[in-house]
Amino acid sequence: MEEQASGFLLAWHNFMENGAYILIALAVIIYIITKLRISSFKELKQKYDFTSKYESKLLWVMHLCIALAITAYANTYKDETVELNFVWFFVRLFITIAIGTLYGYVAFLILKFYYPTAQSKRLKKFRYTPRVNPKTGNKMKLLSEEEEDVYLDEGMQAEENIFSVDYDVWIDQETGETKIEKYPGNLIAIECDRCGFQTLKLESEEIISEATETEEGKIVQHYKCSYCNRIKHKDKKLGLVRKDGQFIVPENATFVDDPLSGKKVILIKVEIHAKDGESKSFEFQNLKEAQKFMDEFDFDRVVEK
Repeated sequence: MEEQASGFLLAWHNFMENGAYILIALAVIIYIITKLRISSFKELKQKYDFTSKYESKLLWVMHLCIALAITAYANTYKDETVELNFVWFFVRLFITIAIGTLYGYVAFLILKFYYPTAQSKRLKKFRYTPRVNPKTGNKMKLLSEEEEDVYLDEGMQAEENIFSVDYDVWIDQETGETKIEKYPGNLIAIECDRCGFQTLKLESEEIISEATETEEGKIVQHYKCSYCNRIKHKDKKLGLVRKDGQFIVPENATFVDDPLSGKKVILIKVEIHAKDGESKSFEFQNLKEAQKFMDEFDFDRVVEK
């Protein structure tokens, strides 16, 4: 029995040690590839796009590898104590998992709250560093919002007017050559399937059937393109359903992309409709605040106020 335990501990030690080395090597490779990939782009706009879309995700995977490596290597510590009493094997396993989880959580908080500030500074540098005309070698000037409209077509101007897209126009003042770069705007709009611009915005919503305790409701969303005036209608399930006397947010609710999790709530708008036609709208910064509000919601009390 003791020989079997010793053999298991030896195999476990080797597996954890080799796994830790592999995970650390993988973390280093991910970091190096990320930096090399960014530096390989010749255009600053390419650096901006890659950094904003993929860098945080890759760094999060790197930190997960480090967290697993810490957990694995810590499981090779004090083998002589574990051999004396096998209970220490599970104690060590629990402690090392806790340490690895702590590292992962701290890394997540850094990437979520601190890193975006540092990343934003680099993104601004990528975006606003003067461009160079590859033909003449001249530095190009970034035009102001008023000046750039001359070089944007009507569709581009329509996208900027609803803040779904932001265009930067660089001009070589000696030759008159221009370079137009496209960046995401502050507000969300859908690409219009007729004109191809991101100018299709939600105009109004109409409830077709109300949600009950057993069935979800149905709502029709009415969209309109601010450029080509395309009208589009889309059926959608109600975002909130009632269950056991409380409103809950559906588990399949999705939001816009986030560098870490892939999904993020920028703004939650809750619109409550009473049977007599009365309605109230409320806005929240995150899902937790919206859920708490719905748990405590009393329409009659809100109307009285």
